[in-house]
Amino acid sequence: MDPHSSAQDVHRCDLCETAIVQSYCDVCHFNLCKPCIGEHISDGYHKHAIVPFEERRSTPIYPKCKTHPHKYCECQCNDCNDIFICSSCMASNQHKGHNFVEVTEVYMIKKDIIKKDAKEYETLITPKYKEIVLDLENQIANLDGGYEKLTLELFKQGEQWHREIDVVINRMKTEINDIKVRHGDILNKHLNEIKQIQFLMKRALLELKEIEKSTEVSPTIEYNSKIREFCKFPSRVKVSLPTFIPKPIANENLYSLFGQITPLTTTTEENDLSLNQENTSVRELLNEPKVLATIQTGYKNLRSVTYLNENRIWTSGRTNELKCFNIYGALQMTIKSKSGERPYDIAVDVNGDLLYSDGTAGTVNKVNNKQTEVLVRLQGWTPRELCVTYTGDLLVTMFSNDKTQSKVVRYSGSTEKQTIQFDDEEKPLYSGNDYIKYITKNLNYDVLVADSEAGAVVVVNMDGKLRWRYTGHPSVTKSQPFKPRGITTDKQCRTLTADGDNHCIHILDQNGQFLRYIDNCDFVKPYGIYADNSNNLFVCEYLKGSVKKIKYSK
Repeated sequence: MDPHSSAQDVHRCDLCETAIVQSYCDVCHFNLCKPCIGEHISDGYHKHAIVPFEERRSTPIYPKCKTHPHKYCECQCNDCNDIFICSSCMASNQHKGHNFVEVTEVYMIKKDIIKKDAKEYETLITPKYKEIVLDLENQIANLDGGYEKLTLELFKQGEQWHREIDVVINRMKTEINDIKVRHGDILNKHLNEIKQIQFLMKRALLELKEIEKSTEVSPTIEYNSKIREFCKFPSRVKVSLPTFIPKPIANENLYSLFGQITPLTTTTEENDLSLNQENTSVRELLNEPKVLATIQTGYKNLRSVTYLNENRIWTSGRTNELKCFNIYGALQMTIKSKSGERPYDIAVDVNGDLLYSDGTAGTVNKVNNKQTEVLVRLQGWTPRELCVTYTGDLLVTMFSNDKTQSKVVRYSGSTEKQTIQFDDEEKPLYSGNDYIKYITKNLNYDVLVADSEAGAVVVVNMDGKLRWRYTGHPSVTKSQPFKPRGITTDKQCRTLTADGDNHCIHILDQNGQFLRYIDNCDFVKPYGIYADNSNNLFVCEYLKGSVKKIKYSK
């Protein structure tokens, strides 16, 4: 029998191996009975942490200081790239006047993120991949039936042509079989790619669960979420079966007149990435949203905020400075625009580089390691608001230099891929002026524009077709006309837009139906907004120059 546990799963002391465990050393990971506690702590090591067995693995294990090996780091220095420091480091001249944050605080934030990510893997992402695989397997399983039906139609036409068209029939049968092989190859190739992603995702989940169980501080804090990467679901492959098109019987040009097999066509149908968005129990809205933090930026007129990672945000206002803050409000970096003029908007690309639009120069610029380069240069148009999609494309709202037209342009790198400007009746989708038109995207690849001058949120699908418009919600408490400013979406495909004149945020469902306001957080003219992966909302207060972090969803 295992000395540590019996058939009834009774845990035994790791020292005497007989007594039932009552305590636990949270540093050495030892099961201990009461009599053995003294022996365990008698080795002179001062970092033992004896806790009741039920509370095991609850004590964080701090990393040792690289400068003072005899001490443990319980803080991070915000001004030195968040390096771990001990009390001696904090008192040294090297960190004099720096801002510190307790490791425990960062540790608990990351633990919460890890727990949420694990839930996303298990309840949302993994089932979605299973659904995609099942669909592909069903398509492969139905190949024979579909092609047998196609072959039968071919023979029906062949019976009317008798012996003189036997050669033609055999030739077409061969053509069908070749197409079938290509059809199967396409589906199998896609299936293998999906299964490879599943394998990588399973491995990532296992590693994540190991970190989740661990009390090691360093790997926990160094954890970087891959949820966004795996949320980029692969396209759903739909390979259309060929069809047989018969022709009237003739004695010449038999092959061409007998009929034809349409080529194999492959289309992609984007998966619904809203992850059970109709199920409001997944993440219900809070009745009373809470202000978690307020960051003072120093701007007199704060316009834009964008999310860099769990620890940092970028901001911009009516100055030529772009500022990066950590979540505790400490300034991390300041960059000045290349032209010396204020940027219209900011965004962060998939590599974590800062993008900003410069209306004076007519450019969209990228900042990498504090070096600025021109990503897009416009002629005849002025760039305005920016948005980076989940696939890495850049969406830019812009107005013509004569201020009569507005449009949205999609870029891949510096290459223009798509222009969104008119509806199916060739009428402008957006008001034709230089007024603010904030832009965002959602998990369904829709493009959402807050057209302030038009008093509307305008939403088109990935092909640029109008889906819906939202022009505000009747309210006896909101007396000013609806003029949306900032706009963002969350992981449930809800849309949030700032109503600056009414000092509130509108929350809409995926089809543009009003859900509720956020109007209990003492907003003063909310402007730019951004929802992070944990459904926290960052809100710019234009006149106060502060960013409020709001918890609005469970």
